[in-house]
Amino acid sequence: MESSFWQVNDDYIKSLNMLSKKLRFAQVDPLLNASKALKDIKQELERLRKKALSKVSAYVIGIFSSMRKPGTNIQILQQNLLQKYRYLVLFLKEHGIETYNDVCAAYVDKMNKVLSEDFRVYLESLESLKLDIGVSTDVIGYDANVLDLIPRGREQLRNHHFMFSLGERSNILKEIDQPGLVPCISEANSLKYPYEVIFRSLQKLLMDTASSEYIFIKAFFREESMFYQVFEGPFAVIDENMKLTLANSHDAICLMLMICITKKHQLVMSNRRLPCLDTYLDKALIYLWPRFKIVFDMYIQSLYQCDAKMLWVDGTHPHHIVRCYMEFTASLIQLNAECGDGQLDMSLKRLRLAVDDLLVRFAEKFATQKLQHLFLLNNCDMAISILKEAGEEAKELRRYFEEKLESNLVSFVDELLMEYFGDLIKFVKNHICKLDKTILPKYVIFVTHGKLGICRK
Repeated sequence: MESSFWQVNDDYIKSLNMLSKKLRFAQVDPLLNASKALKDIKQELERLRKKALSKVSAYVIGIFSSMRKPGTNIQILQQNLLQKYRYLVLFLKEHGIETYNDVCAAYVDKMNKVLSEDFRVYLESLESLKLDIGVSTDVIGYDANVLDLIPRGREQLRNHHFMFSLGERSNILKEIDQPGLVPCISEANSLKYPYEVIFRSLQKLLMDTASSEYIFIKAFFREESMFYQVFEGPFAVIDENMKLTLANSHDAICLMLMICITKKHQLVMSNRRLPCLDTYLDKALIYLWPRFKIVFDMYIQSLYQCDAKMLWVDGTHPHHIVRCYMEFTASLIQLNAECGDGQLDMSLKRLRLAVDDLLVRFAEKFATQKLQHLFLLNNCDMAISILKEAGEEAKELRRYFEEKLESNLVSFVDELLMEYFGDLIKFVKNHICKLDKTILPKYVIFVTHGKLGICRK
């Protein structure tokens, strides 16, 4: 056995196993403890135990140290080397708990540093790929700087269209478990991405790394708590980045997509039957929901605070700002159905009221009631068209605008009739009022194919 102590191979493992059995036997057999034979070899067994602990711990820690070398594939190293020598750690745990604890601490220290640095570098690389979509001054009416945005009207808003419309951004939810971004490839192709794409890529790396590490630690050390010690550093790196990013995010669509991504990743981890990221993913949602609601309130306030006189356009066509906010509403309805858990229901009602208020303020700028109703008609029709694209989830709000359209259509027709047939309508109404209502039936005035008529009600 002595000669085989100088290298760790299959023969060494067999010798170590024999030593383990002898040590175990000497510890549990009370008759042997009292025997003269044990007293003769006890000192030798202790010498072999200490030497084995020293050799095994040095060898295993040496493997841990190699994990810090640049370009090392940790997962392959774990599978090919550490899993092969799992018995070494079991020997330490059974026959040298202090040495075993030192080995565990060495692994935690090295992996914590390695993974923390890996995630820090990856985050820095992803940062250069970020497509800036929304800042506070992009929210219409939120700040005085919006005056720079208003004169350019539709064209400027088209450049910030992502802030209000889901569009192809929803594709990220269909690619939830696809491989993450490779920054060097994206940079070589001059590609930029909305932040939710970067967020999904980061969490994909985290899920795969955490899953691999959790499975390895449970199999090799049989100490689940070590996983959370290893990931204390990586979690802190990601946590700091998320706080900084959210504090500067004013893109409500992005925030809602991040919530959906996180919920879908919870499902992925549940399907893997791995609880290692439960706390992290719950914490991510705790960060995301309040920030979303703050940004959403900015959108609401921007509608109430904006100067309708300055934003008003002399024309009855659908207003570009109303279109933006209707697309925003339709986007949130779709995402709420996807993963909102009903938390957005009240917020969507508040948004509808704010849009209504803006429509009324715009309409009041027109000189005649006919133009006011025509403006509202066109905007309601536009709203209905946008909401149809949102599917069945938007049917309740679509019905609201359909009723609003019908009401304004009736008022518009009344104004149109009064414009062309005002004297005749007044004459008929005056004479009908003078007639004995108990004798004559009630009549209504109607117009069809450009002709005025009266019929019984």
